[in-house]
Amino acid sequence: MQLVDSHCHLDADAFDIDREAVMVRAHAAGVRQVVVPAVTAASWPKLRQVCTSGSGLYPAYGLHPMFLAEHRPEHLPLLREWIERESPLAIGECGLDFFIEDIDPERQRFFFQGQLELARDYQLPLVVHARRAVDEVVQRIRQTGPLRGVVHSFSGSPEQARQLWNLGFMIGLGGPLTYPRANRLRTLVAQMPLEYLLLETDAPDQPDAGIRGQRNEPARLAVILETVAELRGQAPEEIAAQTTANAQRLFGLNAA
Repeated sequence: MQLVDSHCHLDADAFDIDREAVMVRAHAAGVRQVVVPAVTAASWPKLRQVCTSGSGLYPAYGLHPMFLAEHRPEHLPLLREWIERESPLAIGECGLDFFIEDIDPERQRFFFQGQLELARDYQLPLVVHARRAVDEVVQRIRQTGPLRGVVHSFSGSPEQARQLWNLGFMIGLGGPLTYPRANRLRTLVAQMPLEYLLLETDAPDQPDAGIRGQRNEPARLAVILETVAELRGQAPEEIAAQTTANAQRLFGLNAA
């Protein structure tokens, strides 16, 4: 089986000590392609270097809402320059986060809207973070479109998921799905159309139930796959084939 980790922060400092070994384990687990989204403008050069150091690693450049204190208005035109020069496969990680109350929502909206417009202008998919903000994310996508992408680590309702599918967006699910108490997520993945699902780890964050409290890594995508297969009553090979095809179609990746 071949898998795509559609969201992994492989450039994070947590991987500096053993990044090569992490990727060896990922390949052994069937993970052949990894999308590596950025969080700040300052992180873009390291992310580029990491993605050129091995095969199957693909950068996305963007400005994450949780790192708002590090963003400056001039980073949006700088992002345009990086898009034109580097030709990334996506823009992100970007979005809105209304869970943390002291992150200025208006400044979040400024940077998110700017990235939506860049994605529209360059016809690139988006990697979107939406925490307690799915309704507004849907509204802004609808108003700015046409757009396509993925809302990663989705935590919304089935109706919100349906609205995103209708707008050309996929749903990214990972470690939180493996916890028995995640009833809404587990029901969603059991019933949703498989053509809208992407698998992700969000490593080094969001470890699955089997490594709770530990560093996550892309090899754990195999655990996500097994959980989805069990919840849907389908063979892992079938889930792997469809979700890999979904990721390759969205991001324009060639088969590994």
